[in-house]
Amino acid sequence: MPKVICTALNTEEGPHRKIFADAGFEVGLVPAGMNPYKEDDLIQMLRDADAVVAGSEPYTRRAIEALPKLRVIARSGVGYDAIDLAACDAADIPVCTTPGVNHHAVAEHTIALLMAVARGFPELDRQVREGRWKRVSYPRVMGRTLGILGLGRIGQAVATRAVGLGMTVVAYEPYPNHEFAKRWNIEFLDLDSLLARSDFVSLHLPMSRDSLGIMNRQNFAKMKHGAVLINTARGPLVNEADLYEALQSGRLAAAGLDVFQTEPLPLTSPLLSLKNILFSGHVAGLDDESAYDTAKMYAEIIVGLFGDRWPEGCVQNLKGRTGWTWRK
Repeated sequence: MPKVICTALNTEEGPHRKIFADAGFEVGLVPAGMNPYKEDDLIQMLRDADAVVAGSEPYTRRAIEALPKLRVIARSGVGYDAIDLAACDAADIPVCTTPGVNHHAVAEHTIALLMAVARGFPELDRQVREGRWKRVSYPRVMGRTLGILGLGRIGQAVATRAVGLGMTVVAYEPYPNHEFAKRWNIEFLDLDSLLARSDFVSLHLPMSRDSLGIMNRQNFAKMKHGAVLINTARGPLVNEADLYEALQSGRLAAAGLDVFQTEPLPLTSPLLSLKNILFSGHVAGLDDESAYDTAKMYAEIIVGLFGDRWPEGCVQNLKGRTGWTWRK
């Protein structure tokens, strides 16, 4: 009986359970007292696993090489920068994602962070809890400019919602969809021009060598004084030390952050000392609908691979490899 371990969050229930059961898979969860973000714990819990439904925990070369039985890593989501793809190539392990199921969830969360920060949260909440009744006005969101870095599926979902709020939307996108931009009256700009014009900057770029640390001291200095940064994409897109400096100095007015360089965010992070950041814990892609669709998709991917059916459009490595089979 093949065994799949679910290290991703919210895998206790869902459509994946029946799909796995019907295909004859044994399903396990993270054992009590173990932490998949710790390499040794991850290796121990996956020693007899044939497949893993992965969260955002790191899969290092050491971990991959210590798991010779593992045949597939299926990410619950679309990010895979925490996985050593070269090590998975060497081990003939497909790294799969679940594209196209959570873009509406991420877009709604992005807009929620943007609107909340624009209206003075989390500070307004703190004031009421502390008995401070201070009434101040904030600039209206309607009519202001949102700069989107990355106008793919998620960026487009954010853009349509922002247009609905009456915002002007500009975008930086290496592979622009001009038809979509024309339909929604979105202007493509180079990065420097976008940073200079935007009141809000929202990140939706994939993690790559080129995008690593793209939001750093140099680029924060190019942004409007008092602009706001929103990140619901990948934590390493932002240099957190430089962001702390920009927020503390007042160069940036605020930030809304769902992802971080290290996750979970360490309690020693200087960012936690700032009052002008609204935090959430890598949950932007979670809503009831996307959770259901994601669970169904990753289960079908794993079961399909067990039957040697290749999930086109979902495998992020093994480029050009043909003839892959589950049984080595």
